Amino acid sequence: MSVELREGLNWKQLRAFIYLPARIHRNHSKWVPPIYSEERKYFNPKKNRAFFHSQTVLVLAYRNNECVGRIMGIINHRCNSYRKEKIGRFGYLECEDDQEVAHKLLSFIEKWAREQNMQKCIGPMGFSDQDPEGYLIEGFEHEPTLSTYYNYEYMIRLLEKEGYKKEVDYVVYRVDVPEKIPELFKRIYKRIERKRAYSMTEFTKRKQLKPYILPIFRLMNDTFKENYGYSPLEEEEMDELSKKYLPVVNPNFVKIITKNSEVVAFTIGIPNMASGIREARGRLFPLGVFKILSAAKKTKQLDLYLGAIKEECRGKGLDAIMGVKLIESSHKVGIEFWDSHHELESNFKVRAEMERLGGKVYKRYRIFQKLL
Repeated sequence: MSVELREGLNWKQLRAFIYLPARIHRNHSKWVPPIYSEERKYFNPKKNRAFFHSQTVLVLAYRNNECVGRIMGIINHRCNSYRKEKIGRFGYLECEDDQEVAHKLLSFIEKWAREQNMQKCIGPMGFSDQDPEGYLIEGFEHEPTLSTYYNYEYMIRLLEKEGYKKEVDYVVYRVDVPEKIPELFKRIYKRIERKRAYSMTEFTKRKQLKPYILPIFRLMNDTFKENYGYSPLEEEEMDELSKKYLPVVNPNFVKIITKNSEVVAFTIGIPNMASGIREARGRLFPLGVFKILSAAKKTKQLDLYLGAIKEECRGKGLDAIMGVKLIESSHKVGIEFWDSHHELESNFKVRAEMERLGGKVYKRYRIFQKLL
């Protein structure tokens, strides 16, 4: 049977769009479902402000009236304007190992983007770099993190047969937590502590984080603006992201450095909870939330989600101070290693910091591109 595409989804089809990956990955042991309550908000234009500055299309593929694939097309007008680009994005592509389905879905998005005068199609990407981006191309045997794709290896072959090539790669480091604080870090820590120019703030409760949420996001806007695919967040989007991630943040792994009461550096880690989300099947209620929290308490892996240092404060050892505090917090709860999350392969400064701690690249993700 030939493949039929449907767009402009009604509520029933949107449900099929959201739950299709669970069927495709039903025998995929490492795959982690999304938190479905958050997924429904993400794809709802009334609840996700990213739709306000983006043009989108959701598409389902059917064969013999069975849903066999999905894709989302995105034109982020704000990002394109900021970067002076004409780029369309595809994201959330899921299908079986079926070239015809992949071809139909990708061809639809390419035609749609071309009709909007876009010059290139890239993906997988969401609205911003806070969404999952890049397919896993190395490290399939390792546990995925909360906001990354965990795809089948065949997805790379399907894309390449459609003419997609490498745009950028992200590397992920595994950093084994040292048993003792490295001597270099100790010396830097003591030197900065003597000068008293900077103040380290640590937390034990989530409510203590609230006054720092907007300053953290503002620092992100300032320091991430040249990062690949990043477009500055509006305060309403900052509020949405904080509501999404604050419930899963362990305050013990949030480290903030201030200077004259201004946030100049931060790092945020989240204990890996993939096994709990998998056991809960992506549902928080009635018991899923307890399974997820239990997994976060038992894990040996800390996922380093976000971090930034104000430009004029770089090279002064603030990364070493936060490293010392993360090591101490890791020791307290039995964390054995850190997952660095995505680092652009060309971000040599951050990569050097990971390698200084003995980190090794153990995963790699790729964003693909095709000229239109």
